[in-house]
Amino acid sequence: MATLSIPQNGQALKGKNRTRKAVPSVDLTAMVDLAFLLITFFMLTTSLSKSQAMDVAKPVVDIPDQPYPASRTITVLLGKNNSIVWYNGEMEKATPQRADFRVINRVLAQNKKEIARLHGNDPGKFMVVIIKPTEKSTYKNFVDVLDEMSIIDIKSYLIDDKSLQSLDRGYMEKLGAI
Repeated sequence: MATLSIPQNGQALKGKNRTRKAVPSVDLTAMVDLAFLLITFFMLTTSLSKSQAMDVAKPVVDIPDQPYPASRTITVLLGKNNSIVWYNGEMEKATPQRADFRVINRVLAQNKKEIARLHGNDPGKFMVVIIKPTEKSTYKNFVDVLDEMSIIDIKSYLIDDKSLQSLDRGYMEKLGAI
């Protein structure tokens, strides 16, 4: 009689009759092609971020050729360390005042009300602001003062970026803003 061999420890016999299964593989060529097609599609169809430029608002009202009366003019000199010097009217007759840049809103709003009251709230006699940045002023302050013109609804302002006149420079030096 033939003897049967019983596997020990529950192990199956390793016979030569067993077939080996191949390791499955996935061809990713189609997926890579699709990924590149999608990337190319989205790159070509999306718009890149557009440059952000600030529009400088032109005066709403036509500016006449003759100069404005000094009683309606405010000059704001932008200085170093977030300081401003401002005065009403002509620089020869004016009393300059120094302030921190954080109060520019208050300064412009108060002067706008005062000029409107002085001229009987005539809408044709609005305040004119002359903005004069200096070499020591920051670009941020310049942009902020332009924003204030829009916020306070100043109808006419002028940016005088030429070199400061000697009297303006004297004011700035005397008040420590340059």
